Amino acid sequence: MPVKQSVCVPILPPMDRDELYKALADIGYSAIEIWGRGDDFDGVCAAAETYGLKVVSMIGHDSLTDGLNRPENHDRIEAELRMSIDIAAERGIGGLICFSGNIVEGIEEEEAIDNTADGLRGVASYAEDKGINLNIELLNSKVDHEGYQCDCTDWGLEVVERVDSSRVKLLYDIYHMQIMEGDLIRTMECLMPWIGHVQFADNPGRHEPGTGEINFSNVFAAIDAMGYDGWVSAEYRPTGATGDS
Repeated sequence: MPVKQSVCVPILPPMDRDELYKALADIGYSAIEIWGRGDDFDGVCAAAETYGLKVVSMIGHDSLTDGLNRPENHDRIEAELRMSIDIAAERGIGGLICFSGNIVEGIEEEEAIDNTADGLRGVASYAEDKGINLNIELLNSKVDHEGYQCDCTDWGLEVVERVDSSRVKLLYDIYHMQIMEGDLIRTMECLMPWIGHVQFADNPGRHEPGTGEINFSNVFAAIDAMGYDGWVSAEYRPTGATGDS
């Protein structure tokens, strides 16, 4: 069965929302990913539903750089995640994106991993009860997110294993991990039981497949062969007009 593809709409250049959603539906997409739950969240979801698009992923808590690796953030983030879990359960959104935050001076690596795991552990049972994944995102610290701590698969996997919840998983971003590690197919084969969501863009440039060095035909075929049944979200900046990509 071909991989289930969604589109991460916030990264796209501005375009009338209805025109965009209609174009995505006409192409054959059935799902989108959004980043926040801001003032127009209900409008975004309603518009998506109008065109038969399901929202499948969104950001679960505020602040990418000031995240779970700081214990003083845990109460805030837990409250935000509980709110997001309720929204996701109501809307049928399967996964929430979580962030380690940037490296904190004075906090050693092991402590940062423990802190991040503790922050997720505090809300993991609630996510289990509601059937929502908490997907900690792997981001590159070399090009786009300097200082981000969860920038390799070993770091993220250590967090997930310490939490030990069926609903705490990894967000494996093909673009970011190509920059940091490469060896995409073998890595995903090893990580597959712990992957809750996948995003992709080509590298370099973070544009559509075919613009860079990644062989997406082989990568997607391998993901399909692995039996992954989650969503694979296009999170790239088109080189042309939004509607053409």
